[in-house]
Amino acid sequence: MTDTSTPTITIIGAGLAGSEAAWQLARRGIHVRLHEMRPTTMTPAHKTGNCAELVCSNTFRADHLENAVGLLHEEMRRMDSLIMRCGDEARIPAGTALAVDREQFSALVTAALTAEPLIEIVPGEVTDIPSEGLVLIASGPLTSDTLYDRIQNLTGEDRLCFFDAIAPVVDAESVNMKIAYWKNRYDKNVAEGEAGDYLNCPMNEAQYKAFVAELVSAEKVAFKGFEDIPFFEGCMPIEEMAERGEDTPRFGPMKPVGLDHPVSGEKAYAVVQLRRDNRMGSLLNMVGFQTKMTYGEQKRVFTMIPGLEQAEFFRLGSLHRNTFIKSPALLDNTLRLKKEPRILFAGQITGVEGYVESASMGLMAGRFLAAMAHGEEPEAPPADTAHGALLAHISQTRVEDFQPMNINFGLLPPGKKRDGKRRFSRAERRRSVSDKALAVLDAWLKKS
Repeated sequence: MTDTSTPTITIIGAGLAGSEAAWQLARRGIHVRLHEMRPTTMTPAHKTGNCAELVCSNTFRADHLENAVGLLHEEMRRMDSLIMRCGDEARIPAGTALAVDREQFSALVTAALTAEPLIEIVPGEVTDIPSEGLVLIASGPLTSDTLYDRIQNLTGEDRLCFFDAIAPVVDAESVNMKIAYWKNRYDKNVAEGEAGDYLNCPMNEAQYKAFVAELVSAEKVAFKGFEDIPFFEGCMPIEEMAERGEDTPRFGPMKPVGLDHPVSGEKAYAVVQLRRDNRMGSLLNMVGFQTKMTYGEQKRVFTMIPGLEQAEFFRLGSLHRNTFIKSPALLDNTLRLKKEPRILFAGQITGVEGYVESASMGLMAGRFLAAMAHGEEPEAPPADTAHGALLAHISQTRVEDFQPMNINFGLLPPGKKRDGKRRFSRAERRRSVSDKALAVLDAWLKKS
């Protein structure tokens, strides 16, 4: 039942952050007006009008507590995250990673939000920021030019932006299985008698060097005047890697270590990996192959990969602008705009990078807004939780050093290195950090 003593809260953007924030607010009995410009106004990367559409990879990355994003997953689950609930339901095989059927995932999120009577989804582009009331701006990395201008006027800061590159998707039936083979690196998380979750296309030295040469010489998408911004290191286009050095790709996404042929035992010089992009396995995503090559060049160069000579591409790679604000100068640790605290920001526009990180900041924003709607002061979780660490990054990093960041253990206090004379392994140290974070989060949740 709606709490008539609380105001209706405006959320701009029904991506991962906005969707999660709306859910959190509705679960606390607060009415939400959720604005989404799609499908009336589309972006260069989106294809549908669904909430929480995934436009790049279909993976939420590692789903275990020895990885920082796995810790973030678990913290979100403990806080009733809609994004994690739908992600778990739409899960498809991907080794130790949480990958999802992207269409099923966004459909589940959309259905949950549509069915919630306290959430009013309002289609159409928002061209101005409401002058009154509590507002969450979660318009994402593809904020429209008009709204971005309003945000720029509001914050008084020069714009900052970089580019994410989207990886191609291949028709699984068009891959030559006489060459490609299923295998996880070092056969991790593979039961005896089963194939791995990654389809591997091996290259010998001559094939690799010829491929890299074409990556470097291929025609790229022409830059515009505002595109002299560095790429985010965690989403580097494959040809940008090749330009840094001939061996760079094979020490990155094309690393062959642990991927010897399961039958012949032959070692490859480099390997291109593909991962299921939907539950049926009919679509395959080229892992780490974000690109800014033109469409024609993508088809020409990527069909040089052994096993992909006859590949049919259901989606080719593309570029999209990723916009973020100078959060440390503008926001406090509860995502409120310092100069106008009734306005909060969440998601990638704040300078977190990644699907789960964006959703987690939406989750936090929802909780903070709920407190404000009830006349209470919002409280951030401790900095030794994954959520607290991300909030600290976007609110306390030196402005001159601020860049988009995925969650990582470097943002959290280090784990214990020894127990007496025994030295803990890296996995043990990381697990200890996660265990502590979850205990701290549980304690915080009990009192909040």
